[in-house]
Amino acid sequence: MNNKDLISVKETEHSSMDEILQKEAFLAPLTDIFENEDEFVLVANMPGVPRENIQLKLEDTSLTIFGRINFSEAIKRNYILNENEIGNYYRKFNISNSIDETGIEAKYENGQLIVKLPKHDRVKPRTISIR
Repeated sequence: MNNKDLISVKETEHSSMDEILQKEAFLAPLTDIFENEDEFVLVANMPGVPRENIQLKLEDTSLTIFGRINFSEAIKRNYILNENEIGNYYRKFNISNSIDETGIEAKYENGQLIVKLPKHDRVKPRTISIR
């Protein structure tokens, strides 16, 4: 994975995200979560969100995802057909202590946020040899 593709998991200012969520509509992005031996992978669909408008916040036992569209432009369009809901994307996930928080990585491509949540070694499956 190229470093320019990574999105850093960072602290964000509560006020800006909270203010936006109070003023503009938001939706929970459709999300898949799966696992393999080494990690959990979260894939959230957030079409229409520029990469620079995505925020991830890791706090205590929760991971918050926020993606901001150009809301004012989207609601002013002269729609002929509008089957999609309009709103920013916001969702909060509880994460267990089996996640190695220092190794979380995220990237955004093709309208999907992909977050890799590595497992601590203590929870990975292992084979025990018998003597």
